[in-house]
Amino acid sequence: MPNPPPIGVILAQIGTPEAPTAKAVRPYLRRFLSDRRIIDYSPLFWQPLLRGIILRVRPRRSARLYSQIWQNGGSPLLLHSLEQRTGLQRLLGSRYQVELGLAYSTPGMEQAVSKLEAAGVTRMIVAPLFPQYSSTTTASVYDAASFAALGRRSASGPVAKRFVPALRFMEAYYNEPGYISAMKEHLLRQLSRLSSAPDYYVLTFHGIPRRYADTGDPYPLQCLETARLLAESMDWEPGRWQAAFQSRFGREEWIGPSTAEVLKGLAGRGIRRPLIFSPGLTTDCLETLHELAVEGREQFAAGGGQAEELVAAPCLNDNGEWLSFLAQLVERHAQGWA
Repeated sequence: MPNPPPIGVILAQIGTPEAPTAKAVRPYLRRFLSDRRIIDYSPLFWQPLLRGIILRVRPRRSARLYSQIWQNGGSPLLLHSLEQRTGLQRLLGSRYQVELGLAYSTPGMEQAVSKLEAAGVTRMIVAPLFPQYSSTTTASVYDAASFAALGRRSASGPVAKRFVPALRFMEAYYNEPGYISAMKEHLLRQLSRLSSAPDYYVLTFHGIPRRYADTGDPYPLQCLETARLLAESMDWEPGRWQAAFQSRFGREEWIGPSTAEVLKGLAGRGIRRPLIFSPGLTTDCLETLHELAVEGREQFAAGGGQAEELVAAPCLNDNGEWLSFLAQLVERHAQGWA
């Protein structure tokens, strides 16, 4: 009998510009900020503001930031995500085919689904690289994967695809022991390389508007639970760590406390050697490599600290314990298929 087709796995990420230039950043931001999962204002209000002001100003600023973290091979997020794909494929073996799918840039979800279908895949697992569920991240990649698998068409248009593959969506893993353990081992390795132990730990997560949480997004509670479990596993005493939320955008209220304000206030509390780490992002990107490692040091210094004393720990990226946990999670979601 012929071997059955592999089970498809789509590692799902938000995306990244193709180059650190305003010309490349602009279409990426247009797609990203036009998704009502991200910005849920009425298009009648939001689109004129986005196209008339934001996309005229923000791409140049973002491009300058991207240029400071860009690597020889390209975008850090893309390079690390491809390493994660390669590592996960190696662990899962030939029974699975792993592809990377980005919601707002290339390689996109359509490309990932097309590659899997070309290999005969009829069953796919969508694995968001976001441990905590949020409508702005997890649901966004669920949408993108669903549209790619179904084939886009209007309600009155012709059928785009005769066969639609079976999809399973990996649920949030913010409190999974394997995920907490992977972060613990990762941080212990980072700490072993330091000449002096940190005297405080900031666990930072990407923020969302307060309104999103108030209307049903469980993200803040899941973030706080991840932080609590990680601090507990690291044996950090109360008063030696805290959770915070970064990357605020716009004028409405966001969940807090703000990472920037926390960093500015550390020195005034007698903290001299803080370490900052993001348990909500598994892949280094602009939000970690610049917002934390560059701007974070500037914010710590603005409050009276020594910028070089702040340690910004990298994301899990292709960490072995993390990828082993992810492989186990994929196999769990493939039960009945494999």
